[in-house]
Formats: sequence, structure tokens, C-alpha cells
Amino acid sequence: MATSKKFNRREFIGSAAAGSLALTVVPRSVIGGPGYVAPSDKLNIGYIGCGTQGLGEMASLISNPALQIVSVCDPNKFTTDYVDWSINRVRDSLRKALGDPNWGSGYKGIPGGRDIGQEFVQKYYAKAKNMGTFKGCSSYSDYRELLEKEKDVDTIKIMTPDHLHAAVAIASMKKGKHVVTHKPIANRIKEFRAVCDVARQTGLGTHLLAWSIKPGYDLALKWIKEGRIGTLKEIHNWSNRPVWPQWQTNPTEKVPVPKDFDWDLWLGPLRWRPFNPGYLHGTFRWMMESGGGQIRDRGAHVMSCAMWWMNADGTGPVEVEATGEAPQRGLWDSAVKINVKYTFKNPDWVLTWNQPGEPAAIWANCLKKALGHWPPSLTKAN
Repeated sequence: MATSKKFNRREFIGSAAAGSLALTVVPRSVIGGPGYVAPSDKLNIGYIGCGTQGLGEMASLISNPALQIVSVCDPNKFTTDYVDWSINRVRDSLRKALGDPNWGSGYKGIPGGRDIGQEFVQKYYAKAKNMGTFKGCSSYSDYRELLEKEKDVDTIKIMTPDHLHAAVAIASMKKGKHVVTHKPIANRIKEFRAVCDVARQTGLGTHLLAWSIKPGYDLALKWIKEGRIGTLKEIHNWSNRPVWPQWQTNPTEKVPVPKDFDWDLWLGPLRWRPFNPGYLHGTFRWMMESGGGQIRDRGAHVMSCAMWWMNADGTGPVEVEATGEAPQRGLWDSAVKINVKYTFKNPDWVLTWNQPGEPAAIWANCLKKALGHWPPSLTKAN
């Protein structure tokens, strides 16, 4: 008697790639009309990180018909005390995606956390699929639990604070998941090498979202390659950052851990320290263990194009010279001043990162005024 085996989608894709199966391909338009993507063809996304940047990108990503967000994760269940570029940016992005001008009208402050992520995903798909309700998006506080339980996830999108990127990427690839990282792909050279080793061993895809050609840059690259400005020898990259609070020392104020926030999960691979909100949101980038300053923030975006323009042999800089000054006055009166010079060979050229400090403090004050205020615990942390 003949027997049959039921393949899940991942097993079927794997067997088709390994063997020489003869397949008949039926155009998607025959099944569901132009632009239709069969559920079996969608890329299932596990979305880790539902803060302001995570939710903002989720609002634009979710409309891609080739993708399905099937799970969200964040150690923060729900709060409205996030900081962002404007008080309503996240709210308005989700409203636009949902086609609901009243979404979030009851929230005072900037909302975020896994509850918001799950609610948004399920509301969006319920409307897109013409369903009254949709319950196809799971929610976790611990990314390791998501990786263990969500067997059909194909790709993990990592939108966590910097210090968790490498740990989540490595764990995800070891579970057979491709990874997309916001920025940076790792926080330390040792972590970066570990991520690369696992990527090579597993053969899975990795992608750094910040490392992409921005609009207009491709034209500038074309002109440079055509020699329209002669031989390019030096590029200066100016930054108005930082625009977030900067601590000269770690916060010392004793603050209770908020309800429904898992501080240990947020710390992840970092050494344990008492909770303080001064570590959270945009400010984590200024803590030596959890961030890497603005070169690892904005530099990941804007310096990538310069690397493509000039670093022909891909060997990276042969020399790096850095100078800097810490804030000399109050939290909002001055900022970190940094100058970093990267020297390359083949061809010979220099890339300089200029972070002037004082103009950055002016921007920080403007941002503070636009938001209305920082959470009180942040203003005391210096």
C-alpha cells in the first residue's frame, strides 16, 4: 500500500532545493488574480523590537504582499513614555497604514511595546483580508521563546537596542532563520566575528538595513566613477548628532522596574545593573556597553555610500585616527565633539567623520521643545 508524507512549507522548499524535483508552476494570477501571493509563498516574519523605530518601519513593511508578520516580541508589554522625533510620528504612521484616523486617540504620550505591535498587525490583516478579527500574530517577551515555538518563521527582523543585535542574530540563524538587522549588526568586533562565523556555517542570509543606497546617492556615485570631479581624494561627512541625552556617568537614581517590563530581558548579554529609565529608548546609545554613539547610529547610514564610492578592493581602512571631547556643561548645553579620520589604500583616500558638538546641542534643544519634555527621570540622570 502506498504511503504519503505531509511536508510543511520549509521541508518542501528544502527538498526541492536539494533534489531534482519536476514541478509544474501555476501563475499566481490564475489562482487569485493579478498581484496575488499565495499564503504558501509568503515570507513569514518574526518581528523583534516594537519601540518607536520598530513600529515606524512595521507600518510601511506590513503592506508588502509577499510578507506576513506572524509574531512580535519585546520585553516591554506596553507603555506610552517613549521618545521620538515627534510626539505623533508613530501614532500617525499606524493610523495611515490602518486607514483609521482615530487609532490611538486615547493614548497620552508615545505608545510602544509588544501589545501595540500585536494589535496593529492583527487589525491590519483583519482589514486587509476582509475579516472581522484576525488572531494570527503571536506575542512574546523573550525572543528565545519565539524562536523555539514559531517553527514556520522564515526571517527575523531585529529592531532591538544595539547590544541585543548579535545575540538575537546568532540565536535566530542557529534556529534556521534568516536575519535582517536594523543597525548595527553587532556592537563589538568579537560579536561581529561571531555573527559572521554563524552566517558562514549556516549559509543563511543576513542584511543590514542601514547599508543601502539612498535616493540620489546612485547618481552621485555615477558622476564620481565617470570622473566628473576629477580624482576624489577626501570625503567629509558632517553630522548634526547627537540629539539624545548623553550621560557622563551611569544613572545612580534607584527607580522601580515598571510593571510589565522585563529588565533582565532588555539587558540580555549586558552585565546586570539596577534599573533606571535613563538607559532606555534613544539614550541607550550613549552607554558604552549598550551603544556605540553616532558613528554606529547615523554613520551606518551615511558613510556606507562613501565606502562604496572609494573602497574598491574592500579591505577597509588601514589607519584610524580619532579625537573627541565630552560634554563640558549641562545635559542640553553641549554635546560630544568627535572627529574620526579613516585612511584607505587602493585607491588612496581619506574619509572624515565630523561631529561638531555645539550645533548638535542646539538640535537637541529643538527636539526637546518639539516633544514637550523628556520623562522626568531622564532629565535628572546627568
